[in-house]
Amino acid sequence: MLELRKDLYEFTKMHDEFIRDWNDAMSSGDTSSVDRMTEDYYVAFFNSGNDKPTFFTKKEALNGMEQSVKHFIGANKRFENRVIRLRNNEAAVVFYEQLIVKDKDVLARLFTIENWRLINQKWMIVRETEEPIS
Repeated sequence: MLELRKDLYEFTKMHDEFIRDWNDAMSSGDTSSVDRMTEDYYVAFFNSGNDKPTFFTKKEALNGMEQSVKHFIGANKRFENRVIRLRNNEAAVVFYEQLIVKDKDVLARLFTIENWRLINQKWMIVRETEEPIS
């Protein structure tokens, strides 16, 4: 049990750094520090209702991320109501409400689920699910 707490603490520290890197990217436009995706990474984006999700590969996601950061330059990305659960010492899931805020205006709200895996001593995102909040 003690080992699991240590693993959770270490993962949380890494994810806190990931959040800081996101806010740096939102200020600078440089997304290189938030590219922590495996080669087979994908994201499923649910639009609304019963519509099937749209899937994006790592390459498509990186391109979209760069465009989004440039579009929202100067905004702040907030990770609200974050919940972290370790599946084991090499896999974790993070749930949160993602907000993009600029000048106190909420520009976007999304429910996000990230699935992480420890690969070669480095935490990497293997897949992500996103759904806009109305």
